[in-house]
Amino acid sequence: MKAFKPMVNLFLVVAFVVIIIPAVLVLPFSSDTSDGKLAENLNEQKTGEKKAKKVDSAPEIDVAVYRSSMEKIQDIPLETYLVGVVSAEMPIKFELEALKAQALAARTYIVNQLVSGNRLGVPKGADVTDTVLHQVYKDDAELKKAWGTNYSKNLKKVKNAVKQTESQVLTYNGKPITATFFSTSNGYTENSEDYWSSPYPYLKSVSSPWDKESPEFHHKTVIPLANFENKLGVKLPTGETVGSVKSRTAGKRVASVEIGGKKLTGQQIREKLGLSSTDFTWERKGDQIVISTKGYGHGVGMSQYGANGMAEEGKNYKEIVQYYYQGVKVQSSATMLNTVTAKK
Repeated sequence: MKAFKPMVNLFLVVAFVVIIIPAVLVLPFSSDTSDGKLAENLNEQKTGEKKAKKVDSAPEIDVAVYRSSMEKIQDIPLETYLVGVVSAEMPIKFELEALKAQALAARTYIVNQLVSGNRLGVPKGADVTDTVLHQVYKDDAELKKAWGTNYSKNLKKVKNAVKQTESQVLTYNGKPITATFFSTSNGYTENSEDYWSSPYPYLKSVSSPWDKESPEFHHKTVIPLANFENKLGVKLPTGETVGSVKSRTAGKRVASVEIGGKKLTGQQIREKLGLSSTDFTWERKGDQIVISTKGYGHGVGMSQYGANGMAEEGKNYKEIVQYYYQGVKVQSSATMLNTVTAKK
């Protein structure tokens, strides 16, 4: 029996190496491989971050755009349409996060238009025009002409902004908002009810100090006295008097003025005289009226130059839109657009 002890011991060692050690090596990984966590963990080690949660994809849908210069309607895939809108509405030199904020606002605007069925001022068969009445849109040929040799680089940047916000819209109480935007504020945005008749809880005046860096912040307009009187339907007295500001809005713009015994709103004066904004001052110099304005646009909603200023300070697109549109949420447009496609 003693002669067999070395053989028995050798057999036991071989069995341990062949059977036990592989089992021990495999065991620590078995729980991860069973539910896919191993691949996920390895992927996270390579990328350094977890994959972002994807927003539910919206159905493919076309936007019927009335091309004003051609006087015809074109059916354009929604996301392609947004590339043309962002390219036309915001300077391409802006930060990517600002372009993403613009893409989100533009998508919200068109989804709201499609869901509401509002076709005011739109030719029969169209959803929107390609003008400032809705959102300015430029097609591929127009962008090539505008951008020249920078076309490919610029287009890639805009497509990236649109893609990174794909299917996302801004909502308030579960419904897409009226996502108005404009170029440059006077340092503050405007309450919606101070410019239009309807108050919106998410379109409230906020400080926008970044706009002071905009080339559109200051404007000066010189109008002959006769034209000024004719356009406003007033008669100025002799002397240096023009009119007096009676009240201002929460956004520090002119709410109402009195000129020659006639009361006018700041909006009326802006529109009748073609001014850049409703934040203005004026003075009479001989037979001319010199008007100085701050800001560019109606002032309601998101300031584009303000958005870019926030992006330069490191804010992301969600932080930007949720600053300018108070109390809104970012959510998928899938359910909303499914309703639209069901009606067609």
